[in-house]
Amino acid sequence: MRALLTAPFAWAKDRGSTNQRLAGLLPFLIWLPRINRHTISQDLIAALTGAIVVLPQGVAFATIAGMPPEYGLYAGMVPAIVAALFGSSWHLVSGPTTAASIVLLSSLSAFAEPGSAEYVRLALTLTLMVGAIQLFMGFARLGTLVNFISHSVVVGFTAGAAVLIAISQLKHFFGVSIARGSSPFETLHALASSLDAINPYVVTVAVVTLFTGIVIKRYLLRVPYMIGAMLVGSLTAVALGAPGHGIATVGALPSRLPPLSMPAFDLATLRELAPTAVAVTLFALTEAVSIARSIAIKTGQHIDGSQEFIGQGLSNLVGSFFSGYVATGSFNRSGVNYEAGAQTPLAAVFAGILLMGVVVLVAPLAAYLPKAAMAGVLLLVAWGLIDGHHIRKILRASRSEAMVMSVTFLSALLLDLEFAILLGVGLSLITYLNRTSRPHLEERVPDPSLPKRRFNDARHLPQCPRLRMVRVDGSLFFGAVNHVAERLRKMEKRDRVSRDTCLIAHGMNFIDVAGAEFLAREAVRLRSEGRRLYLFRLKPAAKAFLDRGGYLDEIGRDAVFESKSVGLARVVSLIDPAHCECCTARVFVECPCSAPGKAVEAT
Repeated sequence: MRALLTAPFAWAKDRGSTNQRLAGLLPFLIWLPRINRHTISQDLIAALTGAIVVLPQGVAFATIAGMPPEYGLYAGMVPAIVAALFGSSWHLVSGPTTAASIVLLSSLSAFAEPGSAEYVRLALTLTLMVGAIQLFMGFARLGTLVNFISHSVVVGFTAGAAVLIAISQLKHFFGVSIARGSSPFETLHALASSLDAINPYVVTVAVVTLFTGIVIKRYLLRVPYMIGAMLVGSLTAVALGAPGHGIATVGALPSRLPPLSMPAFDLATLRELAPTAVAVTLFALTEAVSIARSIAIKTGQHIDGSQEFIGQGLSNLVGSFFSGYVATGSFNRSGVNYEAGAQTPLAAVFAGILLMGVVVLVAPLAAYLPKAAMAGVLLLVAWGLIDGHHIRKILRASRSEAMVMSVTFLSALLLDLEFAILLGVGLSLITYLNRTSRPHLEERVPDPSLPKRRFNDARHLPQCPRLRMVRVDGSLFFGAVNHVAERLRKMEKRDRVSRDTCLIAHGMNFIDVAGAEFLAREAVRLRSEGRRLYLFRLKPAAKAFLDRGGYLDEIGRDAVFESKSVGLARVVSLIDPAHCECCTARVFVECPCSAPGKAVEAT
């Protein structure tokens, strides 16, 4: 009878779990019910704005990446649609970005000539590998991994990438011939050696474009500064007589939809691109999830990091077969999408579709776009990437974070960008491990000057000559055991008489086997010397771990107290009364003949 009564509820529960799993595979089922006539109109407006904005950006980013200009537009079509449908954010827009583009150029230029067919093939193969890694990490629910890439790494890397972008565009800004693939220092040296070859007409176009972009960005906020600057730069080139004065243009772009493409699958190519794929994956995921979360703070939406991994992975996986190179979350396009009033991910889907139509109509006009105008816009983009506000904050706030940021920045300039990312991540992890492996230990005693005699730092207060109370702020795991042991030994060396040790353990969120072994050894050692180890306010999870491993018996079950007041009453009562009779400290209210507030230093 009970089975018959509960069967409908079990079926409903199973159906709910099935729907939840289905929504995990097809996340657009979650926001699909939100669509109505109003949201569609808002999404279309935001999509049209986004499609217009990505047009100059796509060309610019492809130029940075060493790809043919049209590939920057292709990366903003199919990948943007797939990421919107399978990600978790309602406003994130994926596509080509500055950081991904500069990493691509830095990584692949050593294997092939940028812009060549072989270079494009390697870029598509790298995109496929990045997508596969992202997809695997998403299905493995590894979305929290991006939390280990510190903000300092992102700020330092982005600033380094900005400097590289600026230096790479100097030859187009001044109209000087510099060998492709030159390092930043080689580029600067070549420019300094070719000052007499600077083309004043090219410089004029670049400066006018740069100045126009600054004015629009500062005073005409509703006008897309990239489009406005490029239009003015192109008109300036025409007025100066572009063809006759060495003002090179981008050239007409193919006015067609993204063609099907085939990445390479040979083992040798996959092996040589593997390190780059890992580095690009880490940074691309960090960029995408960080942007999604920053916008979600404004909208109140919850972002599922692992689902975002799946969306980004599928977008790159599918995009690699539709001529799209590495795509990730775009801060500019996502911000524009949100500000334009987008209501659902349909805005990004519509933007990708509209971009296909815009490319067919506008692509031939790129024949009139001077490379000098592109250089002016990219210098403005590079300047915007340098986050001076957060750089100053990091430099003031933390020496270790400033070191991580500085090393990442310098590595981006001196090493390959993918190694700069990995080095920055490695330094962040080392900094984190160093901090967590050094828990803060502080001797504590009741302070008569505080309400209810709250515990305070013991350095300038009377201490009990027979009991040391130490608060441990941090987990007790294998990396922290030696530090805790050394600190306790130093405290013991300062004592004139032997004392029991009480660890205030509510700050221990986690204890592993090494930490439990240490507590057991410490308890045995102190007992052999006629002393005791006590644990106050140990968290239930940590206590359960000690109990399961049998460590609680070694420490002594009677030495573990959930309450500080109960523990002190018991511990003080166990102290030899002969010691208390000659003691004038009277630190605790539990002390015999205690006189709170009139404590003096113990003799």
